[in-house]
Amino acid sequence: MPYVAVVHTAEVEPFVNPDTGLTVRPTLGTSTGFPCFEQALLECPPGRSWVIAVGEAEETMFVLDGRGLARIGADAHALAPETAIFLPPGTELELESDGPGPLRLVAVRVIEPERPGPDAGPLRPAISRLSEQEPGQATAEREFRILADPANGLLSATHFVGYIPRTRAPDHFHYYDEVIYVLDGEGVMRAGDDQRPLSAGSCIQLPARTVHCLQNTGTTPMRVVAVFRPAGSPAEAYYPDGTPAYQGI
Repeated sequence: MPYVAVVHTAEVEPFVNPDTGLTVRPTLGTSTGFPCFEQALLECPPGRSWVIAVGEAEETMFVLDGRGLARIGADAHALAPETAIFLPPGTELELESDGPGPLRLVAVRVIEPERPGPDAGPLRPAISRLSEQEPGQATAEREFRILADPANGLLSATHFVGYIPRTRAPDHFHYYDEVIYVLDGEGVMRAGDDQRPLSAGSCIQLPARTVHCLQNTGTTPMRVVAVFRPAGSPAEAYYPDGTPAYQGI
């Protein structure tokens, strides 16, 4: 059975992928008993990567640091911090870092994704910028901004950034599986008697129906970027007795 796991990226041994030229830190996925996703931290050194093939998965990327380009076919999309990329199955791209440092991204592959219906048109990559997305409300004064979901082609999942204030949310659960990357802030992942410290760079795998609370214990809001499947609203949560935690969906 899948289990809650917290992995700190600084403790993951990086390697250079000989096919792409990217430095990779694999964080969550099959190695942690969560085969529905593969999460990794990617670094593109100054210059251009080789071709990155998404294969049969759907993939999301979120730029952490650096500036550059995502080259997809004949198009070149500008990348900067807090830019998100959605890549449908079959996409090939090249990443390019303007330097002087690397372009750093957190990437999530959605394994065995949903397939479009017979009348659907071809799926296309999409670029979104966090600052341009409308905020949504969730329980305990929490907010979120959706970066990709079925509305712009990500059929299987929802990709979003969440804002977690110091107000502690009651213990709750979701009906979706989720992988989370902590962008900034400090906190604790609570699941039953299990408590794991969190800081920028922490990665969390959260199986569906796990009663938990991601608590901000710092002095500033905590931000996370996450992907969950099946797609839906990040505000959809339930108390342990099954009562909806947020009525505004």
